[in-house]
Amino acid sequence: MSHILAGVFDYHSDYKKLESDLENSGFENSDYIVYLNNDSNNSQYLASVTVNDINQIDLARSAFIQNAALKSYLFENMNINETNYDTIKRYIDARNRAEIHNSPEIKIKTSSDGMNSEVKF
Repeated sequence: MSHILAGVFDYHSDYKKLESDLENSGFENSDYIVYLNNDSNNSQYLASVTVNDINQIDLARSAFIQNAALKSYLFENMNINETNYDTIKRYIDARNRAEIHNSPEIKIKTSSDGMNSEVKF
């Protein structure tokens, strides 16, 4: 069964270069979809690629990294025909909610000697 590797890209990333890099890595035009947001020019966009094995996952991730992907997600047992923008976005949102994010460093103050029953002179 095939899998989907989805990537989130910053608005300044060139989606045409991403498409070219994917095709140069051996993916067909029918193996990937780039989802552009037409609402504004300064918005992120998504791309999803059908991958069948670890080699293809590495090739697609490499293309994502070269094109400044903010984050990538692997969805197993899914093919490109079962997905659309809303499905991918919903899965990404669910993964982000489930992820444990780093918290700021917490400093715990412990008491030093403090008060005790012993009187010192």
